This record gives sequence, structure tokens and C-alpha cells, in this order.
Amino acid sequence: MSAPTSPGDREKVVSKLPTWLRQHLKVRAAQHGVEIQTAVEEGISAWCDLASATGAVDTAGADSFSTFLPEGQWEQFREISADRKVSLIQGLAQSVQLWLDTNPVPDVERPEVTRRIIVCNQKGGVGKTAITAGLGEALAEDAGSLHPVRVSKALTKVLKAAEAQGTDAEPEDKVLEVENLPGPGQRVLLVDFDPQCHLTNQLGGEPLPMNGDSLTNHMAGDPKSDLRDLVVSVDDEAFGGRLHLLPACNDAFLLDVRLSAVRAREAALERALAPLESDYDVIIVDCPPSLGLSMDAAVYYGRRRDGEKPGQSGALVVVQAEDSSADAYELLTTQIDDLRDDLQVDIDYLGIVVNLYDSRRGYIATSSLQGWVDIKDPKVVGLIGDLKEQKEAVRVKKPLLSYAPRSQQAVGMRALARELV
Repeated sequence: MSAPTSPGDREKVVSKLPTWLRQHLKVRAAQHGVEIQTAVEEGISAWCDLASATGAVDTAGADSFSTFLPEGQWEQFREISADRKVSLIQGLAQSVQLWLDTNPVPDVERPEVTRRIIVCNQKGGVGKTAITAGLGEALAEDAGSLHPVRVSKALTKVLKAAEAQGTDAEPEDKVLEVENLPGPGQRVLLVDFDPQCHLTNQLGGEPLPMNGDSLTNHMAGDPKSDLRDLVVSVDDEAFGGRLHLLPACNDAFLLDVRLSAVRAREAALERALAPLESDYDVIIVDCPPSLGLSMDAAVYYGRRRDGEKPGQSGALVVVQAEDSSADAYELLTTQIDDLRDDLQVDIDYLGIVVNLYDSRRGYIATSSLQGWVDIKDPKVVGLIGDLKEQKEAVRVKKPLLSYAPRSQQAVGMRALARELV
């Protein structure tokens, strides 16, 4: 054991902790938003204040552990450990365990109203499906484990570079800052609302058969079964049963025609999904590249409900840093604004995600990114690079965050999720 003095009012101490206990400490400190050294300080202080040592902790396989404590605390701890005839390693383990016991795992925050996120853009090929899947996966990750997340200031650096320097904006990977954070642990339903079934296929699901039941049937008022019976779980090992998928069916190509005969057709998606909402914290809808009646129903589903805070539900617009995305964005926002006015409802924009970004493409990419940044409202809430891991995940039909959990795209998806939580 050594305790060389470091600059400031803390000193470095070196001891040992078993690997399992160190991991629990690391995760729990992150869950409570405190530094590990603060947790150890509080644990030692509480242990020293006890009348006697606590129950013995298994320290087999203990390995080197260092931290910084207030000057003098370690000497006090050494004296009390000697009085209690407890080794420093055992005393430290008991202190850490005491802190864990008095700081239990916090409950996962659940929204009062199920959040509804509509991932949309009239233009195809911008990556709406990839963003829908990645966002849902990030929201469903385990709250009891740490996952690499791009911190918000990293995104801010990229966007400020684009805003201030235009074509000289730095590539995302040059300003990437990452920290390990607990997953949100949300219960998530992904709704494949596109007749092309891309989301279903990408996640390894099977499109629903044309002669069976489907979301289309429920929206058209002709259900053949309980909609819950159509929902499938996605990669339980990675997401602990928290991530589910409502697969698409090719019959959605006929949805606009069928909706034309339905009363209050703008509420058709809401009526269909309402029975499922109590099972989930978030429902994310992967919309088709369309401006038809089905898109009206999707946008209406994402409206702000009574008692819901602004920005909880609404439209998340996926674009690319190129000119055709800007044209499609104008069409989409016009449709949303018209629906707002016609039905007198509040429909919030949750933000813009610039997807498949690569500054190496030069002036078109960087100047287009600057154009999205300049919009301000809605603001850019995500910047996802054009990297190979997403394409590979699609090829093997696995969720990106379980296929390549430490990839830059996965790190960016987690950052996007936290921008929207």
C-alpha cells in the first residue's frame, strides 16, 4: 500500500479490490452520476463511522486499485482498520460494499405518457430505418451495464465547426469524445410502417404473410387477431426482452386506399396501437417515404397529448448532407404544418438527424451540414457517420448495437438517444 501525495487537497492511494466489486462500483457510480473517488470517499467515511466492521467480503483475486482521497482520510482509515484487526484490502472492500448497499440501483425512469417518435422523411434512402433501429436499440440497452456514448459536447464541436468554418468542418472522428454510461433501460416497440419491410428484414424478422393479420388490417378496421400476437422480441440476450418489433406486411402498399374509406382516418394508427401502449415506454414508428394518408396517420400519432410535455413525442426527421434531402424536407414540413392547422393539434419536431455523413465528400457534404445547422428549429440532434458496420449489421440481419457495440455509429446512436430522453 502506498499513498504518495498529489497536488491539491487529495492524495493518491493504491490498494486492491476484487474485479467483481470494482465493476459494481464503476457501474453504480455512473448510475448515480458521481465519480468513483467520491463513492469510495463516502464509503470509507461511512465505514469508519460504524461501531465495528461489517460482514466480511470475498476478496479472492483482488487486483490493484487506485483512487484519490481527501488528505488524512487514508491515515484515519488505516488506524481504524488496525483497531478492528481488519486488513486494508478487506476494510476497503467492506467500505465499497457499504456504499453500494446504501446507494442501490436507481429505478429506470418511466414516462407518464408513452412516448411516440415518428421517424420520417418523404425521401427514400436517407437511412430512416437504420436510425429507427439504432435509436430503439440504444434506448433499450441495459441500465445495469456501461456502454460507450459520444458525449453531447462532441456533437457540439462538430456542429460548431460546420457553422463557423463551413467547408472546413472537421470530420466527426477527429473530435469524438466518449464516456461509458448506463443504458436507459427503456421498454421499446419498433413499428415497421413501411410496406417494403426494411426494418423487419434488417432485424432478422419475417414480414407478415399477406393472407394473415397485419397492422394494415387493424388500421382499416378489419383485425383478424390481437395485435400483440404479431409482436416479436429482438435479440433478448443483448436487450433483455426490452426491445420488440411489430413486423410489416406488403399489404401496407394498399393502406392509403383502404384508409380512404375509414372515418377519422388520421387517428387510424393511434386506434390500432393504443392497446399496446401500456406495455412500452417508447414506441418508434419507421415511416414510409410517402406523403399520403398513411403519413398523415403517423404524424397525427406523434402529436402532443393532453398532459404531455413538449418535446416528448413528435417527428424526428432523418436527412443526408446533400441537396435532395433539403427538397424532401420542405415537402414533409409543409405536410406536418398543414396537419397542425387543419386538425388544430400540437405536433413537435424532435430534431433533425444528419445520417450517412462523410466530410471527405467535400463541399457538398460540409456545406449541406452547415445548412442543416443553420435551421436552428428544429435543431440537429444527431450526426451519424457513413461507416461499414451498419451495412455489415444489415447484411447479417443483426441489430447494430449488438453486432458492433463499440463502433462509432453505435456510439452516435446512443448519443442521439440521450438527446431525446
